[in-house]
Amino acid sequence: MSKKTLPFGGEISRFYESDAPAEIREAIAGASKDDILGEAYPYPERMEAKLYEKELYRLQIELAKFQTHVQREGLRVVVLFEGRDAAGKGGTIKRFRENMNPRVARVVALSAPSPREQSQFYLQRYMPHLPAAGEITLFDRSWYNRGVVEKVFGFCSTEERARFFRLCPNFETALIEDGIHLVKLWLTVSRAEQLRRFLAREQDPLKQWKLSQVDVDGLKKWDDYGEAIRETFDATHTVAAPWTVIRSDDKRRARIAAIRSVLHQIPYAGRDEEVACAPDPQICGGPDLFHA
Repeated sequence: MSKKTLPFGGEISRFYESDAPAEIREAIAGASKDDILGEAYPYPERMEAKLYEKELYRLQIELAKFQTHVQREGLRVVVLFEGRDAAGKGGTIKRFRENMNPRVARVVALSAPSPREQSQFYLQRYMPHLPAAGEITLFDRSWYNRGVVEKVFGFCSTEERARFFRLCPNFETALIEDGIHLVKLWLTVSRAEQLRRFLAREQDPLKQWKLSQVDVDGLKKWDDYGEAIRETFDATHTVAAPWTVIRSDDKRRARIAAIRSVLHQIPYAGRDEEVACAPDPQICGGPDLFHA
């Protein structure tokens, strides 16, 4: 496939060939598909497929119990899936809800705000999507766009972002005090693994739709993203609404950790403590796990 026929004119391939740091290119070129590219990742290879499928099946049974409990007790649950581009948010959400009732567990993935929405109170566009009794809302990106993406690309002013950081902890505390169970997940991925995933998407006609111009332009803004993410953690990692960071160089381990994070944080009837146990602390914890 020539660069002319690739999405965005093959900009990702050109970045890999010309602009990516030499150590990143070498890591990608010398790795097999099962190798982990992040140097600080605690496992050298991804989780074995049969073990992953066994654990995922057991966890999805627990999710079915969890869903029943949410409906019966009229709970309201919000899970935020945030992270760097290509960190595996979509795949994790898919495994979370693929055996759940879509009327109970809804995915919310908002597009860029319209001119009207841009004129509203920033958090206003997210409020209609909050759950009613017996519902679970899974946000595929959320109000935290203002903390990271909008900052990196200049889509908001410094004043608007500062106001968001002042309001956000109080907003989340208000949700929790009103009875909403809020879980905030941040998937982080190494630079080499992110680029490897972008290259794979660029070449795969079935995955090219996942790429956007923001993704492509963001390849050169790795450090800017890192700074914005750390600032966001500093401002919004609170006792009431803490961040759970999941290192996702291995998508399989990340999906297991994400599901366990939710099931372990919110009690439900019939929970199997051996299955819905605390996630692997080597890849799942607080913002101190964020290294990039």
